[in-house]
Amino acid sequence: MMTLIIGGSGSGKSAFAEQLLCSRAENGRKYYLATMQVYDEEGRQKVERHRSLRQGKGFRTVECPAGIGQILPLLAGEGPGDACVLLECMSNLTANEMFGPRQKTAEETAETILAGIEAVRAGVRHLVIVSNNVFEDGEAYDPGTQEYLKALALVNRRLAGAAEEVIEVVAGLPAVIKHPHKTSGLNLV
Repeated sequence: MMTLIIGGSGSGKSAFAEQLLCSRAENGRKYYLATMQVYDEEGRQKVERHRSLRQGKGFRTVECPAGIGQILPLLAGEGPGDACVLLECMSNLTANEMFGPRQKTAEETAETILAGIEAVRAGVRHLVIVSNNVFEDGEAYDPGTQEYLKALALVNRRLAGAAEEVIEVVAGLPAVIKHPHKTSGLNLV
């Protein structure tokens, strides 16, 4: 099962994602795929804060700032489909893939990320993905940032379509947008 959790900065989405994965993993192995590249003291502090929040929850942390599909060998020893994975976060992964050694277009970035996620998804029991909602500030950005936002929007839309469950976290409260046992009754053309 794949769940997409989305929310704004400081919304509580990370804590909710951890809680959700822990409840679904039961006694299974839990992996935390960390996508943030640390460049400065602020980044180090953020990583340490997240590590302290995960402490005692049984997560194995795997640093994977790009090429998310490459983690499959780490999970192979768990048996087919036994691992539960929390991927955090899509905005970092998108930036890392897009602005890496070979810069990519929004479309190339989205395809690279989605192929890696599909590979991971096929080999795990639960995949919980955290992403940011950065699309509502109304600001005008330079072309590079606009291309990044386009890539993240493409990824988020495709993930939301493919996920069995989509949850938005607002001020620490989860709002179920898509659930495997409920439909909205709307037919969108």
